[in-house]
Amino acid sequence: MVSITALWLPILLSAVIVFVASSIIHMVLPIHKSDYRKLPDEDKVLDALRSVGVTPGPTYILPYCDHKNMKSPEVVEKFKRGPVGLLTIRPSGPPAMGKSLVQWFLYCIIVGIFTACVVASTQLPGTGRHSGVRWIFSGIDSKRDLERRNLGRHL
Repeated sequence: MVSITALWLPILLSAVIVFVASSIIHMVLPIHKSDYRKLPDEDKVLDALRSVGVTPGPTYILPYCDHKNMKSPEVVEKFKRGPVGLLTIRPSGPPAMGKSLVQWFLYCIIVGIFTACVVASTQLPGTGRHSGVRWIFSGIDSKRDLERRNLGRHL
């Protein structure tokens, strides 16, 4: 078994690579571009939300219902009339990307630690640098070999 402390550099390096690659992909590729649209007459909608005292916190369901009154005729009619959706209100001010990016980087490190633990528990000290990658892909090769052997028996 390889010590997890011996894998700190690959863990950090993989977290940095995933973080940078995901940032580039998010900024360059228009994957979620069609997920967001501007509301018609956005200023009136924002004024209406402010006037009723909507506060940051939980997600609002439009129209609101719970499992008890979900089938009631009034709620069904509200759903038919629309609009139907979820509304998330965040604190006022510019978006705070720093906190989200730090959380994403820490998540990448945690995934790297768990992956390293799995690979380290299957490797002997002194094995080659790429033995973990070979170990992961050996499962794929073993499955193919097994399928070939089983296929040969059935013919």
